[in-house]
Amino acid sequence: MAQACEICGKKPAMGNQVAKRGKPKYLGGVGTKITGITRRKFRPNLQHVRVTTAEGTTKRLRVCTQCIRSGAVAKMMRTSPFKLPALDPAEKAALEAVLAKEERKKRKKK
Repeated sequence: MAQACEICGKKPAMGNQVAKRGKPKYLGGVGTKITGITRRKFRPNLQHVRVTTAEGTTKRLRVCTQCIRSGAVAKMMRTSPFKLPALDPAEKAALEAVLAKEERKKRKKK
């Protein structure tokens, strides 16, 4: 299994790990010194996500967190979000009256 995002293709990148010692000058020290440089791999943050495809089927993909946050991936919805039941006109008027009464109390206290 490749360590790559299946949406954007982000892969591990090579870089340097820099080891330092000493106190920085801006903190009152004599400065930091580099004591070693070793090669390292910067790996993408891949997550297993269930995704709904265009046909409506679900599929498991390895996707980087940037694709999830940007909305490039539509996660599978197991259940529909909670919705309040529709109010009939009499209940709606009663609710608005209660809210208006609460608002008047708040204004009176100020």
